[in-house]
Amino acid sequence: MNEETYEERYSLKLSQLNLFTAIGLIAIALILITTWVIAFTPLREYIPGYSSDVNMRRNLIELASKVDSLEKDATEKKLLLENIRTVITGNTRNDKPAARGGEKTQPQNVRLTPSDQEAKFRNEVEEADRYDINAQLSNTRLSQISNYYFFPPLKGKLTTVFNPAERHFGIDIVAPRNESVKATLDGTVIFAGWTSESGHVIHIQHANNLVSVYEHNAVLLKKEGQTVKAGEAIAITGNSGELSTSPHLHFELWFDGNPVDPQELMVF
Repeated sequence: MNEETYEERYSLKLSQLNLFTAIGLIAIALILITTWVIAFTPLREYIPGYSSDVNMRRNLIELASKVDSLEKDATEKKLLLENIRTVITGNTRNDKPAARGGEKTQPQNVRLTPSDQEAKFRNEVEEADRYDINAQLSNTRLSQISNYYFFPPLKGKLTTVFNPAERHFGIDIVAPRNESVKATLDGTVIFAGWTSESGHVIHIQHANNLVSVYEHNAVLLKKEGQTVKAGEAIAITGNSGELSTSPHLHFELWFDGNPVDPQELMVF
């Protein structure tokens, strides 16, 4: 009421129904406000068990996949080092089968003298290699880089080998799609682009005038001018280019401007 005129200004009739309705509306409003605060405000970070980053699960899955890949690479490198150590120390296992019927072959009974046909064949090969300048130059070149540790760019089956006579200056390695192609040595990318015949191609310049070539990739992961480390992923296997009929990698290795057979320097 108005204190001066005693005129009624507002009236409210209180009942159980009105009180119950008011309390219910207030409770619903509090629930809605609390839900909004939890879902759309930074305060949700302080709630135990609530993830503050919606992408955290995805990031954890990606990290687990990377850790698995690193463990696999570490295991392969460990096995490779053990094999190299075994070869250097000479502790190789004798995997030759035993003689049939348990009979042992005596060293003095082994015939070491070559037959006439074998001796003739050896003479022919030696005479052919004696005047083969390219073979002698190849051996000289390989001796200069034989102490390098070449990282295989891809593990797979070789379908076409090194054959300069047919102008095939590299090897073809068949592998599934989306496999990582790795750099064989430390170096700098001197070409990363597309050609109609070879598809996505990347060339890497290494030390001592060595150049490695990787063709028919699906995606290139490096650009020109970038430096790479041995074993670092530089591309993804694919089937690009007119000369490719299935997913594979064409790998070439050049030394002093001459092609070198990669199989003489690394194991695929």
